[in-house]
Amino acid sequence: MSKHIDFNCDLGEGCGDDAAIVPLVSSASIACGGHAGDEATMRATLLLCRAHGVAAGAHPSFEDREHFGRRALSVPTAEIARSVRAQIERLAAIATAEGVRLVHVKPHGALYNVAADDRGVADAIAATVREIDPSLVLFALSGSALADAGAAHGLRVAHEVFAERGYDRRGRLLPRGSDGAVIESLDAAIAQVRRLASRGEVVADDGSIVALRADTLCLHGDRSDAALFARAVRDALEADGVVIAAMATA
Repeated sequence: MSKHIDFNCDLGEGCGDDAAIVPLVSSASIACGGHAGDEATMRATLLLCRAHGVAAGAHPSFEDREHFGRRALSVPTAEIARSVRAQIERLAAIATAEGVRLVHVKPHGALYNVAADDRGVADAIAATVREIDPSLVLFALSGSALADAGAAHGLRVAHEVFAERGYDRRGRLLPRGSDGAVIESLDAAIAQVRRLASRGEVVADDGSIVALRADTLCLHGDRSDAALFARAVRDALEADGVVIAAMATA
């Protein structure tokens, strides 16, 4: 039986070729003001999703546009919950106006990585998502505290893996700026994608093999060659008989 996987991309960040990428993916996580994005970019990305039948979701982050949400901030969990709610609801209001239904939430950058190990932050995010709409799917790093928190709060969880990011032996993403954190080679990224989709495992930076549940596969839309990567990833998955479909429909 063919395996299904959701192919998602982080979009609406004002630094990528969203129009070229959207037709190649099944889900889009849309920046909603914390690290990037404004009303115009949110609307434009939602309209692209509507035009191409791509599932739309919110991509909230630490409110840190200067550092693109990639710096961990010391913020009380109550403030994280407030900010995440405000960002999701801002995107949801525009989506409703444009006749688009939000189907998932995926934290961005440092907030995503903090929630992978800090159960208090993970619970704050999961509880907020459930309060807004319990039908929303929570995208979380595969095997992380956020995935556990989502399940504990009764949410459907998509365990996420990455096409062009390196991993450590715990199954966590290598910190940006460290050796191997970003996979620049298309061939290496495709090899990682195929291994994740077919075997549910990745080779860590120390050579160890890490088992990972792969419900949804992420490609970062802010890289300059994202559209090229997206086409190559989609072609490789389809050549291997993998059915690409959003979590809401898979």
